[in-house]
Amino acid sequence: MIATRNSARFGIGENAPRTAKVAALSLGIALFASGCGGGGTTGSEGDGADTETSAAAATSALACPESEGGTGEEQGEKGDPAAVPAATTTSPEPLKIGSILPTTGTLAFLGPPEIAGVNLAVQEINEAGGVLGQDITITHRDSGDTTTDIATQSVGDLLSQNVSAIVGAASSGVSKTVINQITGAGVVQFSPANTAAEFTTWDDKGLYFRTAPSDVLQGRTLGNYIMTCGAQTVGMITLNDAYGTGLQGTIQETVESAGGQVVANEMFNTGDSQFSSQVDAIAAAKPDAVVLISFDEAKSIVPLLVAKGIDASTLFMVDGNTSDYSKDLEPGTLEGAQGTIPGPFTGTGFQEALATVDPALNSFAYSGESYDAVNLISLASEAAGSVEGTEIAKQLEAVSKEGTECFDFAGCVTLLREGEDIDYQGVSGPVTFDENGDPTEAAIGIYKYDADNKPQPSRSEVGKL
Repeated sequence: MIATRNSARFGIGENAPRTAKVAALSLGIALFASGCGGGGTTGSEGDGADTETSAAAATSALACPESEGGTGEEQGEKGDPAAVPAATTTSPEPLKIGSILPTTGTLAFLGPPEIAGVNLAVQEINEAGGVLGQDITITHRDSGDTTTDIATQSVGDLLSQNVSAIVGAASSGVSKTVINQITGAGVVQFSPANTAAEFTTWDDKGLYFRTAPSDVLQGRTLGNYIMTCGAQTVGMITLNDAYGTGLQGTIQETVESAGGQVVANEMFNTGDSQFSSQVDAIAAAKPDAVVLISFDEAKSIVPLLVAKGIDASTLFMVDGNTSDYSKDLEPGTLEGAQGTIPGPFTGTGFQEALATVDPALNSFAYSGESYDAVNLISLASEAAGSVEGTEIAKQLEAVSKEGTECFDFAGCVTLLREGEDIDYQGVSGPVTFDENGDPTEAAIGIYKYDADNKPQPSRSEVGKL
């Protein structure tokens, strides 16, 4: 559900074909599986363990694959906004889009890049003449997190303004609180960052879509990667919400299928601030690898793990916490730790474009997924000849596949107005939707922390769901 917070995304290679990378992932998973053979508690801070306990908890370094690094892929050729033909079907009302993206709460760090991605798309769409002869509008509202009711209030406000689609939320837990409210009103909900697997089968009336892949893919990739690093036993600290438990379950299933064992899984709840009991249980289990599934609670949990003698090189994180901790932790605290983030590594061209709408942006987390969401909504509206949410939803799968490939609104809408079927290829990937509104193919990046506690690109895998 979340991407890197360092200054850039990187990738396998600039020109690596997508099909080749899919094949590489399939081979990698096969190698992982063939090469390697608890209920949690929430408690208060204790007095800590003695030196002997800390030393006993220390785990040996693993032998993970070497970093591949790389540079981000650039998008294909864009269309010329000035050459877009006039709309043959027009709407008396503009396409109105709202967003519920986090500016407060545990995911507030995601707000700026996601909002920048949305705003860049809106700017480009209107430069190309808008949708159905009208400039589109965007209204941003905060989503908060699951400790507040901000999202419900924000959605109510947006629905009162007759929006056709809402981009967000970032958090799967937050989306669970508003998905029925949005889709029940006949409005499209399009998340750039939800990864909870349960949305695949949610009764959403065909109105829920996402550009981020289900955590089935992230969990499978991380679980296999941990096993190929040589771990046999795994301990986990898990956020007790839809995102955390879903991801944890997939990782555990993958580890066990590859011959490993999850020896401890300690849970905590959103809003908790005391984590000693969970860390003590993990240290006592002495796992080869530790997986931390959290949001910014990692700022408190990681130092406790290190103090118990857990080697940072045996720590694995996820998109909710694979963040830049250079200002939060002592230098070297996370050196060697690794984390996974859904989404490809974007090229410098897109990063430079984002800087035109937010010059202060220093993170690109889910910016591409947000940009793609707005473009896809707008193209589906064009294809439907309508700004009604239910009609837009009917065309979202169609504009994402089985047509002439195009890479931005100007290029794609030109083809649509010339009578061609289109296949939108996004910054976040090919974005080919299935009947559930899920992308059927996606990349998972693997990052490794340097001595400054910043995640650096290591490897990228592309897989199909």
